[in-house]
Amino acid sequence: MITKTLTAITHGLITQPIQVEIDLSSGLPQIIVVGLPDKSVSESKERLRSALKESGYEFPLGRITFNLAPANVAKSGSSLDLSMATGLLEVIGVIPKLPEKSVFLGELALDGKLRAIPGILNIALWARENDIENIYCPSENKEELALINKINIYPVEHLSQLVKHLKNIELIPALKPKSLLELQSNPQISSLKDMCFVKGQAMAKRALEISASGGHNVLFIGSPGSGKTMLARCLPGILPPLTEAEVLEVTRIYSIAQMLPESQLILQRPFRSPHHTSSQISLIGGSSKLRPGEISLAHRGVLFLDEFPEFSRESLESLRQPLEDGQVNISRAFGSVTFPAQFTLVAAANPTPSGFNANNNSANQNHASKNIAKYQAKFSGPIIDRIDLRVEVNNPSKEELASLIDGESSIIVANRVAQARLIQENRLKEFGLFANSEMGSAEIKKFCRLSPESINLLNKAIDKFNLSARSYNRILKLARTIADLAGCENIESMHLAESLQYRGRF
Repeated sequence: MITKTLTAITHGLITQPIQVEIDLSSGLPQIIVVGLPDKSVSESKERLRSALKESGYEFPLGRITFNLAPANVAKSGSSLDLSMATGLLEVIGVIPKLPEKSVFLGELALDGKLRAIPGILNIALWARENDIENIYCPSENKEELALINKINIYPVEHLSQLVKHLKNIELIPALKPKSLLELQSNPQISSLKDMCFVKGQAMAKRALEISASGGHNVLFIGSPGSGKTMLARCLPGILPPLTEAEVLEVTRIYSIAQMLPESQLILQRPFRSPHHTSSQISLIGGSSKLRPGEISLAHRGVLFLDEFPEFSRESLESLRQPLEDGQVNISRAFGSVTFPAQFTLVAAANPTPSGFNANNNSANQNHASKNIAKYQAKFSGPIIDRIDLRVEVNNPSKEELASLIDGESSIIVANRVAQARLIQENRLKEFGLFANSEMGSAEIKKFCRLSPESINLLNKAIDKFNLSARSYNRILKLARTIADLAGCENIESMHLAESLQYRGRF
């Protein structure tokens, strides 16, 4: 007798359905797993034997063959355990015929309990899109699936519990999907900084507001202690809340990376701050298991690179394609994957190796001009060209530091940002875009039209700064965001002029 069950594995963000075929025949007791299983899949037969015995079921004698189809796809991970167990239990007559259009997912412990598996949200979304009716999965994963509707999700704690459910003895209640508003009413612990505590820095704060409104990249250049890191950590606090689509996007990545906090959904925009000694692979992703890197973990959030010039040149150059395309393609000899990487880059750097401005006397005494030039040469032209806002951050004055009056709070700024984002949402939703920074050439041509006066101003800037075609488009997108913040339908000369002043000296 041959039984078939359905399960799935993930390869990057792609879900691969796997059909498990089980055959029990006479012969010497033996368990064979075929279909390109890796070590973790091959070891499932030992977990299976112990789990059935501890659940009170007799393990069958004879030759048991598990075929994992399609046979030409490599199988990895422990998520196939439950599918193999349920199929075997049907073969020996413990449970009736398994329900059709059902997916079985989960790792078996030796005592029959189910353990959480990574990437289950990705599989659930695939199942919903492909008319699967039921998902049986570990109860530890249920928080991750809280937003999934239009499909029956049964959280299973123990193999014996699933058997009783399939025999209609004791049914497992299906999960009731929750709304995003319901989940956000009980927010996760937040470490967001408030802009009201930043002394002075009016231009830098304005740059952050523009960045949050349109998803534009920022570079802060200033001496140590001027507040660059504090400013960067304020950005998530003024970004709009994640939409349901964005929550699912971000959580899928963290689920695959096995970085979900207690298997919960990611409800806040990510803020990733890798150290400058981080390797290129840790930033971009890859390794032997093709896992997402920091740029993908920052998807729909903020990637903060402090001490920007201290990152290796290879690491910084590898950011060029993700900054332009909003995704990263990772290819290795054993496979390739594509991860989303639509993040806002915030970079911080000192103006010179000493940390002080080049016109500072003490700095000139300690560092030759050639060392300063060598240091500033680390700001690669193609990378800098992809940063829309470049701001010099000066130390606040004594009066600003001593002032007892707080500046604008992040809540007030966030309200203005939300209004600008709403304008962009209505304008760009037909193109599947979220913010002005994501616009391509067609959208720029349609939504960034200039008056003759503005065209004349931009032409002068092109001649003066020798702007590239990329810079030209980025200036237009930045001006569009500034106009949205002002509530203006058209881009005026003053919006374009403000956009140009953020090109900076780098």
